[in-house]
Amino acid sequence: MASKSTNDKFVYRALSENDLAAYQDNGYHFYGRILTDAGLEEMLQQCMAAWTAHKQSFDPNKTWLENALLVNIHHLAPIVREFYFEGPLVDVANQIIGPNIKGATSQLTFKMRGNTKPFGWHQDNGYGELDPYSAISCLTALDDADTQNGCLWLIPGSNRESQANHEKKQKASDSKYKAELETRVDESKAIPIPMKAGECLFFHCWTLHKSGGNFSDRDRRILFLRYADADAVEVYNERKPRLGRLLRGSTRFEDVRVFEADL
Repeated sequence: MASKSTNDKFVYRALSENDLAAYQDNGYHFYGRILTDAGLEEMLQQCMAAWTAHKQSFDPNKTWLENALLVNIHHLAPIVREFYFEGPLVDVANQIIGPNIKGATSQLTFKMRGNTKPFGWHQDNGYGELDPYSAISCLTALDDADTQNGCLWLIPGSNRESQANHEKKQKASDSKYKAELETRVDESKAIPIPMKAGECLFFHCWTLHKSGGNFSDRDRRILFLRYADADAVEVYNERKPRLGRLLRGSTRFEDVRVFEADL
């Protein structure tokens, strides 16, 4: 694994044995600061330029996904591409998933002020079931996030309960976005995860989580990246390989080996 410390944009650190054991037990790990002040400033600038160019203002008649999601942000923001392909989270994925790693998702999940819609309880594998079940979701906060502006809530240990059944809440009006999903949980075990801008949290693909609406006068902007085993397949898509850039190691799938290799 790369032996990097802090560069001018990103903060690199290896996970300890205790960190890894706690992740396996609880299904999440709070990495802490992952962007330097300079990295956060550049990330915000480029992500907001992409958001402004591709998204309209909040529309209460649209779904949460239509209002809050911008996919493949690494195509639009060079710093995201660098962070996604070469940043400290690749090292984290290496430690947790194993030697063969690919990127699986890059997107912005922005809950701008005025967007009071909650996003219900779900597993990220509910939106894209990948096998093997070792994928990790990584949230990097671009704003301070708390219970007032819609921070993440999760249920520690829910990663040990396997794949959950998810129900569609409604049909998305735009074919680019899937309908929102939701699953039933025991909310008595839920905890909020407030974050400061520049900090990162990552969790297992089975970890149950949600976010509330933004009832503040502040935005809640998050960069969402997902990593998977290089041979992970899409269970919902005839077990075809999940396409994503090969970041470490090797894969048995030629489609993955060449995907975005020159990006």
